[in-house]
Amino acid sequence: MTISTSLILATLVGAVVAGSACTQKAADDTPSTIDGVLDRAKQGSDTALEATREGLDEALDATREAGGKAADASQTVAQQAGEKTKEIAVAVGSKTKEVVSATGDAITDGWITTKVSAKFVDGILLKGSNINVDTSNHVVTLKGTVGSEAAKTRAVAIARDTEGVTRVVNQLVVKAS
Repeated sequence: MTISTSLILATLVGAVVAGSACTQKAADDTPSTIDGVLDRAKQGSDTALEATREGLDEALDATREAGGKAADASQTVAQQAGEKTKEIAVAVGSKTKEVVSATGDAITDGWITTKVSAKFVDGILLKGSNINVDTSNHVVTLKGTVGSEAAKTRAVAIARDTEGVTRVVNQLVVKAS
């Protein structure tokens, strides 16, 4: 029983007991009156319980139905998202091909010469070196002097690792210390 049902029941029992206590006959009838009140309260409680069960069953049915609709909607959205993703991937692939072509055209011999020369400035092994960089058709030619074999190897590696370089011609000389 709920708290409000219990309070109503207790109030009714109290009223019946108080009212019937006024006479002996009423006092004798009190147990049967209380039993009647308790029976009616139990019937009301059973009715409320049955209504609650029916409400829960209806709510479960509605939830199951909504869940099925949500699953269907989710599957539709997933399919649409997959199709849109494919469209975007195709568009990105096309744009990537365009960018690669543009980058290939932008890497000129002058750009390569500048990039290699700039990398030499930061090289610790190459300090004190005198390296001339020439580029023709993406082929880099290194001329000049370096302080050691390690510096010579490092200069060739830097030139070879620069974007757009297809080959390195090494004409560097190690200067005598």
